[in-house]
Amino acid sequence: MREATVTPEGDRMRWVELPGRQPARVYVHGLGASSPAYFAASAAHPLLTGHRSLLVDLLGHGLSDRPQGFDYALESHAEALAHADVTGAELVAHSMGGSVAVVLATRHPHLVSRLVLVDANLDALAPDPTSAGSAGIAAHSEADFLAGGWRQARERAGAHWWATMRLTDRRALHRSAVHLARGTEPTLRELLRDLPIPHAYLLPEADGPLPGTAELTAAGVPVVPIPDCGHNTCWTTRKLSPAPPPRR
Repeated sequence: MREATVTPEGDRMRWVELPGRQPARVYVHGLGASSPAYFAASAAHPLLTGHRSLLVDLLGHGLSDRPQGFDYALESHAEALAHADVTGAELVAHSMGGSVAVVLATRHPHLVSRLVLVDANLDALAPDPTSAGSAGIAAHSEADFLAGGWRQARERAGAHWWATMRLTDRRALHRSAVHLARGTEPTLRELLRDLPIPHAYLLPEADGPLPGTAELTAAGVPVVPIPDCGHNTCWTTRKLSPAPPPRR
């Protein structure tokens, strides 16, 4: 396990690292997740193995520290991730991790040479108490969530997701969800379209066309449907095949 100090207060972000050639690949998990649990099989897949690989846990998640004074905004997660020991990395980022990766690539272009988003959040979401994801968590106030609203998140998440969500600091989970649902300005979709590096967007085929696919494709972002999977596309390693080459 490796680590880096990522805040002035000395909080540490940690990751599991696999040795290999450059450029490094950095795997970034989604809300309430952990990269070693979500990405180990993908990083070891024959189509992806051989590169130095960092399976990073964002602050508040998994193996990393859980600072209570951290705001857990997408921009703050990105700035913490910038402390990982890589330059010109290829990022594979799932869900909220994809949102963080877009912000990182925008703010620190020398750190990211290629970006693969796996069913990442590109648009703001209205709070929705029936949702199992960020919109449901964001429907609670922070005080209400910490006082017991997290139990509703546990019930909606189900046992599989809760296995890593329970390792996430509850304050970090709520604040991350609120900022993810709020989105960014310019929007993440706009930031993605403007990135000058090769990038692609993967999503479950069953979810149907991604809204704005034509616009993304015209901007050079291949949108690749993955069959026989759900939102946690990264667990469907047997279906991996080389993605179409990026248009830029």
